[in-house]
Amino acid sequence: MRTSVGRVSGVIQALGVSLAAVILLAGCVSGGLRLHHSAYPASPQERVTDSYHGTTVADPWRWLESLDAPRTADWVQAQNRLTVPYLAALPQRPWLQTRLTQLYAYERSGVPRRAGKQYFYLYNDGRQNQSTLQVADSPSGPGRTLLDPASLRGDSTVALAEYEPSPDGNLLAYALTDAGSDWKTWHIRDVATGTDLPEVLRDTKFTQPSWARDGSGFYYSSYPSGDDQRQPVIRFHRLRQPQAEDQQVYAVSDHPTRIPDGVVTEDGKWLVILLDDGTVANGVNALALDGSGRLEKLFDRYDGMQTYIGSRSSAAGTELFFRTTAGAPSGRVVAVDLGKPAATRQRVVVAETAGVLEQAALIGTRVIASYLHDAHAVVRSHDASSGASLGELSLPGLGTVSAFSGDSSSPEAFFGYTDFFTPTRIYRHDAGSGAVSVLRTPVFAADLSPYVTEQVFYPSRDGTRVPMFLVHRRDAVLNGRNPVMLYGYGGFDISLTPSFSPATVAWLEMGGVYAVANLRGGGEYGSQWHLAGTRERKQNVFDDFIAAAEYLIAQRWTQPARLVIRGGSNGGLLVGAVLTQRPELFGAALPDVGVLDMLRYHLASANARQWGDDFGLSENAGDFKAQLAYSPYHNAQRNTCYPPTLVTTAAQDNRVVPWHSFKFAAALQTAQRCAQPTLIRVETRAGHGAGKPTWMQVEQLADQWSFAASALGMRVPLSSSGSSGASH
Repeated sequence: MRTSVGRVSGVIQALGVSLAAVILLAGCVSGGLRLHHSAYPASPQERVTDSYHGTTVADPWRWLESLDAPRTADWVQAQNRLTVPYLAALPQRPWLQTRLTQLYAYERSGVPRRAGKQYFYLYNDGRQNQSTLQVADSPSGPGRTLLDPASLRGDSTVALAEYEPSPDGNLLAYALTDAGSDWKTWHIRDVATGTDLPEVLRDTKFTQPSWARDGSGFYYSSYPSGDDQRQPVIRFHRLRQPQAEDQQVYAVSDHPTRIPDGVVTEDGKWLVILLDDGTVANGVNALALDGSGRLEKLFDRYDGMQTYIGSRSSAAGTELFFRTTAGAPSGRVVAVDLGKPAATRQRVVVAETAGVLEQAALIGTRVIASYLHDAHAVVRSHDASSGASLGELSLPGLGTVSAFSGDSSSPEAFFGYTDFFTPTRIYRHDAGSGAVSVLRTPVFAADLSPYVTEQVFYPSRDGTRVPMFLVHRRDAVLNGRNPVMLYGYGGFDISLTPSFSPATVAWLEMGGVYAVANLRGGGEYGSQWHLAGTRERKQNVFDDFIAAAEYLIAQRWTQPARLVIRGGSNGGLLVGAVLTQRPELFGAALPDVGVLDMLRYHLASANARQWGDDFGLSENAGDFKAQLAYSPYHNAQRNTCYPPTLVTTAAQDNRVVPWHSFKFAAALQTAQRCAQPTLIRVETRAGHGAGKPTWMQVEQLADQWSFAASALGMRVPLSSSGSSGASH
């Protein structure tokens, strides 16, 4: 287990650094952080250049892309020897370590999934570093533990990534991930005995097995020879046989970047094949499973995104249901009848409306449609045959609804609801009667009554109206001195909707304001909102975020010295870009696992190349020009005073490879003119974020929050309950 950096003296002694030196390095002067430039580890520059469309671009830290090279490892160790004790010595960190540990210790459950007569769900008693998988005879339990991933390794860094029960509920395919890697290993467990079948499946990343209806095996996608630079293929795994004998069922032969994945229809007659090709459009085929080899091309124009939501069968054939943006930027539900000629087989079930259709499910005889209205959920029910509206589901507030669990064979469905002050509640929905009942309500041991959420709208640089959530104390005063954490993402059609986080509660208890900006590039207002923040239009995302900061300052919520910006992955790019564009606007920055070298990101894997719909590719002249203008790594300017910045990444991240953060940190440290620290923290037993054990989440958050709090001059509450939080 990584030593807790909250235990200051132990960490410092282990790293061979004197306590006096660390306190000097991390001195908090008038609410600011200081670090002399000579303290940074050496980051040698090399003469490496590339020519892009006639433009020569330097890449002096290319050597840090060699992740297995000894000198890269030495550089990472040297950076951690500086960063870990620096963070450990911050005065806010002991309280944050304690309080975050307390706040994360609450009982919680996942949305149940029914298979046969059994129900499967994730459960955490509040003390567990990884949630366990439970199986029960009823959705309300009690259940028995079918799998406890925390028992597989002492530091709890092996996690349950996915699971899929067989149709009768007797077997369970489950995937484990080690140290947060996207690579997964699949096992098959006998539900009654809790023992595993002998075979283990490897070479998979982004796939969910789909069982044959007779339970004889399942379909899945895998990378040939474990090479993620190649296209995956769909295979069928027959139980109790080695993976090497798995039959190839489908492979893409007519396009170099499309990635197939398959889902078996409920009648077992068809394999619905989704062909992913970026974030803007995909295709769908249907392969007959009767041995005929019949292949139907259902969506092959690549003019929208299709999501398969279920099927139903009759004497006439099989009808497939999809959520689609083809011809409907805000989304609609269509059904495709495979028993009819191609020209007449599609019908509209739920028409496009003013709200954005974020997700849909076929439950019994109804289509349950979840919409976004100004970034919060509204759920409606429709008859699957006629499309007639059957009313709206009652929700407890302006929050977020998780995907509905269920299918067309039963009216029983389950979903979760959350908002900024509500840990995820689990609900049961009877689609036959329309009734909604609470199944599980977590008990969270903190007083949230002093806080409120409001939604505001502000103009971006080009006049676009952008929404933003503000979470704060009821008695907050607009005096321009509130410490504000501004969070954003702005990409990949992903919407930032209200959700609960113990970390947000800790920030509020310290007297902070938490702001979430719904930037272009996300999915809050449909595909046009997404496209407005992609490729040569990516600067719109950064302009929206900068405008959010300017709004918070103009409305006297805060001032630049009291404003910290935070984001992860594509959000890490966001923070890096606005940090280098407007360094004077922020008091601190927290870019996490960011995409920071925009000219070479697509070389890491075939999956990374799929991001081209959002980012563009430097191989294209127009994309290159836009990328070079905002790429954080390439825009760290010498002799600039950057705000205190803590870059975080993980050594095992094979989605956004850590060399992005390595190179950016080296560039930023070299460019930094003033004594405000630019640090990098590298976790050695973690990946992009999924599967991270609770203890590791608490460690990283305590580091980030204490760094931000010190930079902004925040004091911790007088008690661990947070009831007397204040700032100065």
